Amino acid sequence: MTLVVALILGIIQGVFEFVPVSSTSHFVLAQIWLEGRGSLTFAPDSPDLMLFDLVIHLGTVVSVVFVMRQPLRELLSELTQELRTGVRLDAPATRYMALLLLTVLTTGVLGLMFRDVLLTGFRSMLLMATALIITGFAIWWTDSMRTGQTLGSLRFGWRGAQQITVGIALAIGVAQALALYPGISRSGITIFVALLVGMQRETAARYSFLVAIPTIIAATAFEALAMLGEPGAYSIGIAPLAIGFLSAAAVGTVALIAVLKLLEAARFRVFSVYVWALALTVIVIGPTVF
Repeated sequence: MTLVVALILGIIQGVFEFVPVSSTSHFVLAQIWLEGRGSLTFAPDSPDLMLFDLVIHLGTVVSVVFVMRQPLRELLSELTQELRTGVRLDAPATRYMALLLLTVLTTGVLGLMFRDVLLTGFRSMLLMATALIITGFAIWWTDSMRTGQTLGSLRFGWRGAQQITVGIALAIGVAQALALYPGISRSGITIFVALLVGMQRETAARYSFLVAIPTIIAATAFEALAMLGEPGAYSIGIAPLAIGFLSAAAVGTVALIAVLKLLEAARFRVFSVYVWALALTVIVIGPTVF
Protein backbone atom coordinates (compact mmCIF):
# COMPACT_ATOMS: atom_id res chain seq x y z
CA MET A 1 0.00 0.00 0.00
CA THR A 2 1.39 3.39 -0.98
CA LEU A 3 1.38 6.31 1.42
CA VAL A 4 -1.03 8.19 -0.86
CA VAL A 5 -3.57 5.35 -0.74
CA ALA A 6 -3.16 5.11 3.03
CA LEU A 7 -3.77 8.85 3.29
CA ILE A 8 -6.88 8.67 1.10
CA LEU A 9 -8.39 5.78 3.07
CA GLY A 10 -7.53 7.44 6.39
CA ILE A 11 -9.22 10.67 5.31
CA ILE A 12 -12.31 8.78 4.13
CA GLN A 13 -12.56 6.97 7.46
CA GLY A 14 -11.98 10.16 9.46
CA VAL A 15 -14.65 12.13 7.60
CA PHE A 16 -17.33 9.53 7.26
CA GLU A 17 -17.05 7.92 10.70
CA PHE A 18 -18.78 11.01 12.10
CA VAL A 19 -20.52 12.65 9.14
CA PRO A 20 -23.84 10.75 9.10
CA VAL A 21 -23.52 9.21 5.64
CA SER A 22 -22.14 5.71 6.48
CA SER A 23 -18.38 5.32 6.80
CA THR A 24 -18.55 1.60 5.96
CA SER A 25 -20.15 2.13 2.56
CA HIS A 26 -17.66 4.84 1.63
CA PHE A 27 -14.71 2.75 2.78
CA VAL A 28 -15.94 -0.29 0.84
CA LEU A 29 -16.64 1.75 -2.31
CA ALA A 30 -13.23 3.43 -2.05
CA GLN A 31 -11.49 0.04 -1.72
CA ILE A 32 -13.35 -1.37 -4.74
CA TRP A 33 -12.59 1.75 -6.79
CA LEU A 34 -8.91 1.70 -5.89
CA GLU A 35 -8.63 -2.04 -6.48
CA GLY A 36 -10.26 -1.71 -9.90
CA ARG A 37 -7.62 0.82 -10.90
CA GLY A 38 -4.71 -1.19 -9.59
CA SER A 39 -3.98 1.30 -6.79
CA LEU A 40 -4.81 -1.09 -3.98
CA THR A 41 -2.17 -3.77 -3.66
CA PHE A 42 -4.11 -5.78 -1.06
CA ALA A 43 -7.43 -7.53 -1.57
CA PRO A 44 -10.31 -5.96 0.43
CA ASP A 45 -10.60 -9.10 2.57
CA SER A 46 -6.84 -9.57 3.05
CA PRO A 47 -5.30 -9.62 6.56
CA ASP A 48 -3.21 -6.56 5.68
CA LEU A 49 -6.20 -4.40 4.77
CA MET A 50 -8.14 -5.71 7.76
CA LEU A 51 -5.25 -4.63 9.99
CA PHE A 52 -5.20 -1.23 8.31
CA ASP A 53 -8.95 -0.92 8.88
CA LEU A 54 -8.50 -1.61 12.61
CA VAL A 55 -5.74 0.97 12.91
CA ILE A 56 -7.69 3.78 11.26
CA HIS A 57 -10.72 2.97 13.41
CA LEU A 58 -8.51 3.52 16.45
CA GLY A 59 -7.57 6.84 14.89
CA THR A 60 -11.21 7.90 14.98
CA VAL A 61 -11.37 6.93 18.66
CA VAL A 62 -8.67 9.54 19.26
CA SER A 63 -10.90 12.07 17.49
CA VAL A 64 -13.86 11.37 19.76
CA VAL A 65 -11.79 11.44 22.92
CA PHE A 66 -10.27 14.78 21.93
CA VAL A 67 -13.50 16.50 20.90
CA MET A 68 -15.54 15.04 23.77
CA ARG A 69 -12.74 15.44 26.32
CA GLN A 70 -14.67 17.88 28.53
CA PRO A 71 -17.86 15.79 29.00
CA LEU A 72 -15.70 12.67 29.19
CA ARG A 73 -13.53 14.22 31.89
CA GLU A 74 -16.62 15.34 33.82
CA LEU A 75 -18.21 11.90 33.56
CA LEU A 76 -15.08 10.08 34.74
CA SER A 77 -14.55 12.57 37.58
CA GLU A 78 -18.11 12.19 38.82
CA LEU A 79 -17.93 8.42 38.41
CA THR A 80 -14.75 8.27 40.48
CA GLN A 81 -16.32 10.32 43.27
CA GLU A 82 -19.43 8.16 43.30
CA LEU A 83 -17.47 4.90 43.41
CA ARG A 84 -15.50 6.11 46.42
CA THR A 85 -18.72 6.11 48.41
CA GLY A 86 -19.74 2.66 47.21
CA VAL A 87 -21.35 1.29 44.07
CA ARG A 88 -24.89 2.66 43.65
CA LEU A 89 -26.56 2.24 40.27
CA ASP A 90 -28.93 5.11 41.03
CA ALA A 91 -26.02 7.58 41.29
CA PRO A 92 -26.10 9.85 38.16
CA ALA A 93 -22.67 9.16 36.66
CA THR A 94 -22.70 5.45 37.56
CA ARG A 95 -26.15 5.09 36.03
CA TYR A 96 -25.09 6.94 32.87
CA MET A 97 -22.00 4.78 32.47
CA ALA A 98 -24.07 1.62 33.01
CA LEU A 99 -26.48 2.75 30.28
CA LEU A 100 -23.59 3.38 27.88
CA LEU A 101 -22.22 -0.11 28.55
CA LEU A 102 -25.70 -1.60 28.11
CA THR A 103 -25.91 0.04 24.69
CA VAL A 104 -22.50 -1.37 23.72
CA LEU A 105 -23.42 -4.85 25.01
CA THR A 106 -26.69 -4.80 23.06
CA THR A 107 -24.84 -3.84 19.89
CA GLY A 108 -22.25 -6.55 20.43
CA VAL A 109 -24.76 -9.33 21.08
CA LEU A 110 -26.92 -8.42 18.08
CA GLY A 111 -23.85 -7.95 15.90
CA LEU A 112 -22.66 -11.47 16.69
CA MET A 113 -26.13 -13.01 16.36
CA PHE A 114 -26.82 -11.47 12.96
CA ARG A 115 -23.27 -11.21 11.64
CA ASP A 116 -23.99 -13.27 8.51
CA VAL A 117 -27.08 -11.20 7.67
CA LEU A 118 -25.18 -7.95 8.14
CA LEU A 119 -22.38 -9.14 5.88
CA THR A 120 -24.80 -9.58 2.96
CA GLY A 121 -24.70 -5.81 2.47
CA PHE A 122 -21.08 -6.10 1.32
CA ARG A 123 -22.11 -8.39 -1.54
CA SER A 124 -24.73 -6.24 -3.24
CA MET A 125 -24.57 -2.66 -4.53
CA LEU A 126 -28.38 -2.56 -4.61
CA LEU A 127 -28.69 -3.50 -0.94
CA MET A 128 -26.07 -0.93 0.00
CA ALA A 129 -27.91 1.74 -1.99
CA THR A 130 -31.18 0.82 -0.25
CA ALA A 131 -29.51 1.21 3.14
CA LEU A 132 -28.17 4.62 2.08
CA ILE A 133 -31.68 5.73 1.12
CA ILE A 134 -32.96 4.67 4.55
CA THR A 135 -30.12 6.59 6.18
CA GLY A 136 -31.10 9.66 4.17
CA PHE A 137 -34.67 9.58 5.48
CA ALA A 138 -33.48 9.13 9.07
CA ILE A 139 -31.13 12.10 8.75
CA TRP A 140 -33.86 14.22 7.14
CA TRP A 141 -36.14 13.62 10.11
CA THR A 142 -33.55 14.75 12.64
CA ASP A 143 -34.03 18.38 11.55
CA SER A 144 -37.80 18.09 12.06
CA MET A 145 -37.60 16.90 15.66
CA ARG A 146 -37.21 20.26 17.39
CA THR A 147 -37.67 20.97 21.08
CA GLY A 148 -41.31 21.43 22.03
CA GLN A 149 -42.72 19.86 18.89
CA THR A 150 -44.87 16.74 19.00
CA LEU A 151 -45.80 13.95 16.62
CA GLY A 152 -48.70 11.93 17.90
CA SER A 153 -47.63 10.61 21.29
CA LEU A 154 -44.01 11.60 20.70
CA ARG A 155 -42.63 14.75 22.33
CA PHE A 156 -39.24 16.01 21.23
CA GLY A 157 -36.41 17.64 23.11
CA TRP A 158 -37.44 17.08 26.73
CA ARG A 159 -35.08 14.34 27.91
CA GLY A 160 -31.81 15.25 29.54
CA ALA A 161 -29.11 12.80 30.60
CA GLN A 162 -31.04 11.75 33.72
CA GLN A 163 -34.16 10.93 31.70
CA ILE A 164 -32.40 8.27 29.63
CA THR A 165 -33.96 4.92 30.48
CA VAL A 166 -32.87 1.31 30.11
CA GLY A 167 -35.28 0.98 27.19
CA ILE A 168 -33.68 3.92 25.40
CA ALA A 169 -30.18 2.51 25.97
CA LEU A 170 -31.36 -0.78 24.46
CA ALA A 171 -32.98 1.02 21.50
CA ILE A 172 -29.77 2.89 20.71
CA GLY A 173 -27.86 -0.38 21.00
CA VAL A 174 -30.18 -1.91 18.40
CA ALA A 175 -29.66 1.15 16.19
CA GLN A 176 -25.89 0.73 16.44
CA ALA A 177 -26.22 -2.91 15.46
CA LEU A 178 -28.18 -1.88 12.36
CA ALA A 179 -25.31 0.47 11.52
CA LEU A 180 -23.03 -2.54 11.09
CA TYR A 181 -24.85 -2.95 7.77
CA PRO A 182 -23.02 -0.98 5.04
CA GLY A 183 -25.05 2.06 4.10
CA ILE A 184 -26.51 2.68 7.56
CA SER A 185 -24.72 5.50 9.36
CA ARG A 186 -23.88 4.82 13.02
CA SER A 187 -23.94 8.47 14.04
CA GLY A 188 -26.98 9.20 11.88
CA ILE A 189 -29.16 6.32 13.10
CA THR A 190 -28.23 6.64 16.79
CA ILE A 191 -28.88 10.39 16.84
CA PHE A 192 -32.16 9.84 14.97
CA VAL A 193 -33.36 7.27 17.52
CA ALA A 194 -32.20 9.43 20.44
CA LEU A 195 -34.11 12.45 19.14
CA LEU A 196 -37.13 10.31 18.31
CA VAL A 197 -37.48 9.20 21.93
CA GLY A 198 -37.27 12.79 23.15
CA MET A 199 -33.61 13.48 23.90
CA GLN A 200 -32.38 17.05 23.72
CA ARG A 201 -30.00 17.64 20.83
CA GLU A 202 -26.93 18.12 23.02
CA THR A 203 -27.84 15.05 25.09
CA ALA A 204 -28.36 12.95 21.95
CA ALA A 205 -25.03 14.04 20.44
CA ARG A 206 -23.13 13.47 23.67
CA TYR A 207 -24.62 10.00 24.17
CA SER A 208 -24.09 8.98 20.54
CA PHE A 209 -20.44 9.97 20.42
CA LEU A 210 -19.49 8.91 23.96
CA VAL A 211 -20.91 5.45 23.31
CA ALA A 212 -18.86 5.36 20.10
CA ILE A 213 -15.65 5.14 22.16
CA PRO A 214 -16.29 1.76 23.85
CA THR A 215 -18.18 0.51 20.79
CA ILE A 216 -15.29 1.09 18.39
CA ILE A 217 -12.73 -0.20 20.90
CA ALA A 218 -14.78 -3.36 21.56
CA ALA A 219 -15.33 -4.02 17.85
CA THR A 220 -11.65 -3.43 17.12
CA ALA A 221 -10.60 -5.77 19.93
CA PHE A 222 -12.97 -8.47 18.68
CA GLU A 223 -11.64 -8.26 15.12
CA ALA A 224 -8.06 -8.16 16.39
CA LEU A 225 -8.59 -11.36 18.39
CA ALA A 226 -10.13 -13.02 15.34
CA MET A 227 -7.13 -11.99 13.25
CA LEU A 228 -4.69 -13.51 15.76
CA GLY A 229 -6.05 -16.90 14.87
CA GLU A 230 -5.44 -16.39 11.15
CA PRO A 231 -2.20 -17.84 9.78
CA GLY A 232 0.22 -15.86 7.67
CA ALA A 233 2.48 -12.84 8.02
CA TYR A 234 1.57 -9.23 7.36
CA SER A 235 3.40 -7.38 4.62
CA ILE A 236 1.93 -3.91 5.16
CA GLY A 237 4.53 -1.47 6.44
CA ILE A 238 4.52 0.73 9.53
CA ALA A 239 4.46 3.93 7.45
CA PRO A 240 1.05 3.32 5.78
CA LEU A 241 -0.44 2.33 9.13
CA ALA A 242 0.92 5.51 10.74
CA ILE A 243 -0.32 7.73 7.90
CA GLY A 244 -3.75 6.10 8.02
CA PHE A 245 -3.99 6.46 11.79
CA LEU A 246 -2.88 10.10 11.88
CA SER A 247 -5.02 11.20 8.94
CA ALA A 248 -8.11 9.46 10.36
CA ALA A 249 -7.54 11.09 13.76
CA ALA A 250 -6.87 14.59 12.40
CA VAL A 251 -9.63 14.67 9.79
CA GLY A 252 -12.04 12.91 12.16
CA THR A 253 -11.56 15.67 14.73
CA VAL A 254 -12.50 18.38 12.24
CA ALA A 255 -15.45 16.33 10.92
CA LEU A 256 -16.85 15.66 14.39
CA ILE A 257 -16.69 19.34 15.38
CA ALA A 258 -18.54 20.26 12.17
CA VAL A 259 -21.19 17.57 12.70
CA LEU A 260 -21.89 18.75 16.25
CA LYS A 261 -22.40 22.31 15.05
CA LEU A 262 -24.72 21.24 12.22
CA LEU A 263 -26.73 19.02 14.56
CA GLU A 264 -27.19 21.86 17.04
CA ALA A 265 -28.35 24.14 14.21
CA ALA A 266 -30.70 21.41 12.84
CA ARG A 267 -29.00 21.44 9.44
CA PHE A 268 -28.56 17.73 8.84
CA ARG A 269 -30.69 17.65 5.69
CA VAL A 270 -27.71 18.54 3.55
CA PHE A 271 -26.38 15.08 4.37
CA SER A 272 -29.67 13.50 3.25
CA VAL A 273 -29.31 15.01 -0.20
CA TYR A 274 -25.74 13.75 -0.41
CA VAL A 275 -26.67 10.23 0.70
CA TRP A 276 -29.55 9.99 -1.78
CA ALA A 277 -27.30 11.21 -4.59
CA LEU A 278 -24.72 8.59 -3.63
CA ALA A 279 -27.38 5.87 -3.54
CA LEU A 280 -28.56 6.86 -7.02
CA THR A 281 -24.97 6.81 -8.28
CA VAL A 282 -24.40 3.35 -6.84
CA ILE A 283 -27.63 2.03 -8.42
CA VAL A 284 -27.10 3.56 -11.86
CA ILE A 285 -23.35 3.33 -12.46
CA GLY A 286 -22.05 1.37 -9.48
CA PRO A 287 -21.91 -2.05 -11.19
CA THR A 288 -19.91 -0.66 -14.11
CA VAL A 289 -17.69 1.84 -12.30
CA PHE A 290 -17.00 -0.13 -9.13
